[in-house]
Amino acid sequence: MSLLSEKMSLFDAPQKYQAAGVYPYFRAIESDQDTVVTIHGKPVLMFGSNSYLGLTNHPRIKEGAIKAIEKYGTGCAGSRFLNGTLDIHLELEERLAKLVHKDEALVYATGFSVNSGVIPCLAGKDDYLLYDELDHASIIEGRRLSFANQLKYKHNDMESLERQLKRCESDKIKLIVADGVFSMEGDIAKLPEMVDLAKKYDASIMIDEAHSLGVFGQTSAGICEHYGVTDDVDVIMGTFSKSLATIGGFVAADKSIINYLKHNSRTLIFSASITPASTGCVLAALDVIAEETWRKDQLWANTARALDGFRKAGFDIGHTETPIIPLFVRDNEKTFILTRKLMDDGIFVNPVVSPAVPPEDTLIRFSLMATHTFEQIDEAIAKITRNAQLLGIIP
Repeated sequence: MSLLSEKMSLFDAPQKYQAAGVYPYFRAIESDQDTVVTIHGKPVLMFGSNSYLGLTNHPRIKEGAIKAIEKYGTGCAGSRFLNGTLDIHLELEERLAKLVHKDEALVYATGFSVNSGVIPCLAGKDDYLLYDELDHASIIEGRRLSFANQLKYKHNDMESLERQLKRCESDKIKLIVADGVFSMEGDIAKLPEMVDLAKKYDASIMIDEAHSLGVFGQTSAGICEHYGVTDDVDVIMGTFSKSLATIGGFVAADKSIINYLKHNSRTLIFSASITPASTGCVLAALDVIAEETWRKDQLWANTARALDGFRKAGFDIGHTETPIIPLFVRDNEKTFILTRKLMDDGIFVNPVVSPAVPPEDTLIRFSLMATHTFEQIDEAIAKITRNAQLLGIIP
């Protein structure tokens, strides 16, 4: 065994949970990503999906992918910078810029590569990068690749953010980066207060709309539109893997920022382009979202029903206000056991355990789609409540 293999073999936590029969990852789904999926040939209610508007099997969106493949093939065989820019990429960028009310947009192959490739470009040596302690891993990865001075502030704590802003030199770039909706906790960034601080200290703001695009705002543009602060936010990014039913991501900003990113962002220049199929999907999804406004309305009705049900059952759900509902367990072992028991009961949820969160903050992440029925939500709440009571998580 090589030294590398020997070192890697010391990581045996997955094997221990597999031996205990509670390993909850890489569960193979044998059907489309709908409110009911098939696992091991059996129907399972899906409450672990990010398809908030329930569009992953929409016929118009599948047709968009098929037509794009028929015209452009299955891939671009290169990066956007060189041979991999299609006319539909430009069409999509124009649509996205208009949606989020920015001058221009730039499409990447994944949402993760947006944050990991944009953040290092925007804040350089001697500049300041200020970030929420619960920002998404892609933001953290972008932060790690940046040469900027890095200042962490307490989660959604604007007093903590101001203390960090006071430490920054006035003549340097100060970039505040935060999730619009936090992906595990389901709470919302305090954008109005953040904007006030940015103006006070001459800072810039970048907001990750991954979990708010399609869910918030009058035109479904996200949390910036929801709060009416789009003009005060310098950079908006979003992903296609949630409400937009495929994979990819984008960044939107003024012309000067997008021009700089086009010629300096390494995850754009040195990564293959987003596929024609995914591009066709997003174009179709934008049309569906604009026309089928009932989906967002139903998503919020489903959210209200689930929040009410879990609160009445006695669950600790933190400060969530969104279709992402954390059910705090606060124990690694019980989180895994509860996830397994729920799978046995035909309910798919996602466990979030340490080291992703501290052991005292472990949780079950319950997420909703517009296409869930009230009956499905009630069934899930009843089964989760029963199993949580058996494990002593709730009274």
